[in-house]
Amino acid sequence: MGLFNRTKTADTTTAVVDAPAGPGLAHLTGDWAVDTAHSQVGFSVRHAMVTNVRGAFTEYDGKLHLDGSEPGNSSAELVIKVASIDTKQAQRDEHLRTGDFFAAEAHPEITFRSTSAERLRDDSYRMIGDLTIKGTTRPVVLDLEYTGSATDAYGAERVGFEGAATIDRTDWGLSYNAALETGGVLIGEKVKLTFDISAVKAA
Repeated sequence: MGLFNRTKTADTTTAVVDAPAGPGLAHLTGDWAVDTAHSQVGFSVRHAMVTNVRGAFTEYDGKLHLDGSEPGNSSAELVIKVASIDTKQAQRDEHLRTGDFFAAEAHPEITFRSTSAERLRDDSYRMIGDLTIKGTTRPVVLDLEYTGSATDAYGAERVGFEGAATIDRTDWGLSYNAALETGGVLIGEKVKLTFDISAVKAA
């Protein structure tokens, strides 16, 4: 994923593609599984022009292949169960599962598969990949921050990162909306995706 080059640079505007991470992070090379008990895949969208509704998907699987020496060789994959959507309001969640939005029966999964990555500066990275929602696949850009690695109390090696992306939901066929009496629409088109990931290294 290109998450592991912590070398400082004076140039904060130019991306560094395939920058070597250095020997101090070579131990991160390998396969990792996302620990869903300690991770979150969330989103937020403007509601009624005045506030944001936040939610998350509670069932998903993710895997990473990390190359600590050559971050550009890293990759990531995430498969999300649409039916697990949770906005803390059952009626709204049921509506989101219908054809007005995700059509969960016909399209039960959302997938992301990376295609490239680059280091921007310090611990900041960018990943590009294919996001598939409701049968439509489009590229999406994730901005990422490497948050560290450690060995936990049970001896498992962990790595963490946070990520975010902003997409236009209508690009994936999620175009349902309703007009407000005071002007504007009920649901914003821009959706912010957020990722807070802890992954465990495969034995």
